[in-house]
Amino acid sequence: MSDLPAVKPGRSKSFLRELLETAVLTVAIFLLVRVALQNFKVDGYSMEPNFHPSEYILVDKFDYWFRGPERGDVIVFRAVPARQPNRDFIKRVIGLPGERVSVHSGAVYINGRRLHESYITDPPTYTYHQVTVPKNDYFVLGDNRNNSFDSSKWTATPFLERKYIIGKAWMAYWPFHDVTVFREPSYR
Repeated sequence: MSDLPAVKPGRSKSFLRELLETAVLTVAIFLLVRVALQNFKVDGYSMEPNFHPSEYILVDKFDYWFRGPERGDVIVFRAVPARQPNRDFIKRVIGLPGERVSVHSGAVYINGRRLHESYITDPPTYTYHQVTVPKNDYFVLGDNRNNSFDSSKWTATPFLERKYIIGKAWMAYWPFHDVTVFREPSYR
């Protein structure tokens, strides 16, 4: 008799089954993460001092499946075809559908009331006439108000359609010393 243990029939089948189940589960998790999250590299200075050039962030695409963007959300969106196609942008949601937005006296006004923005270090030096945000559209501005290509400078229409929004900035992950989970701003 041999000293080797007997291999039970079906043992290799259970190993192959476990391997297949693990592979399927791994692919499912990967796809779920790719559907819910996207990475984005900040390009330019329009969101300073809060977001910096070459900073990498994770964008939460899942959150907006159930609700729309809220004031203060930092969003990533596809460029409107008439503007700069094949490029994604990052801006902050300021005006919501149905609201009246204007910029004057160094501040943003929503429905005639000043918006107190603690995340802005350099207030806008320009004036922007009052506009009403249409249904399913948003008015977006960069945090570096005086150096941002945003709703205040778009000529054809100052509004961003909901269909172009990819998701909400969730977390900065690179450079590593700047790892941050973003919080919602408070408006008083």
